[in-house]
Amino acid sequence: MSALYAASRYYELLELLAKARHKWWSDRRWGAKALAAQGKLAEAIRYAEESKGLNAPQPEIAQFCESVLLDSGFADEAHARYAVEATYASTNLATFKAIAKKYPNMPPETILRDLVASQRGQEGKWFAAAKDAGLFDLAIELANRSPADPRTLIRAARDFAVKRPDFAMASGMTALHGIMRGYGYDITGVDVLDAYAAVIQAASTMGVDEATVKADVGALIASNQTGGDFVQRVLARHWAT
Repeated sequence: MSALYAASRYYELLELLAKARHKWWSDRRWGAKALAAQGKLAEAIRYAEESKGLNAPQPEIAQFCESVLLDSGFADEAHARYAVEATYASTNLATFKAIAKKYPNMPPETILRDLVASQRGQEGKWFAAAKDAGLFDLAIELANRSPADPRTLIRAARDFAVKRPDFAMASGMTALHGIMRGYGYDITGVDVLDAYAAVIQAASTMGVDEATVKADVGALIASNQTGGDFVQRVLARHWAT
């Protein structure tokens, strides 16, 4: 089939595939490519879609359809129909970057919100992607909608304590809130102190005194009676020194 495709013998290739008993994508991709090569874009996409089945490689099929639309200048349709399914990398941040690279003219927030919508209940896991895109308000919004890794939030608070102290304070406070609710793996007192230190540094940049921060953290602890004891014990020892 690859030889027929290379020889541009598209009709023979499609005739051969029409006789197949099963719609295996490994074979039918040549038919889809043949249709696309003839400029029959809608038919190529429909042919590829018809190759979907229980054991079909859905991402590969989506990638083909997406590439056909992108190559034809239909970026909006390609993104709406196939971008999320066709682009999954090792991490959420890598996935976001891969899609943003393919769609340079699309607003990053649009890309990110579509990705978030595709994984409902996991909004907090997109915090790093939003932060990396400079969408700081959205990042905090996502971290407050579902569990986000406290250590990721703490790193953000530390990294942005001077450049974006408002974001850093929100990240640090959200990290403390998450620790109180049991988020994160193998969290220790060191993580609590790191989060608090980042909040204090950001507060200092903004001209907010430590007494105000202590009051805010105390109110946060009081509102989390079940999980606030651990954080309170760690900070009580710190405040006593």
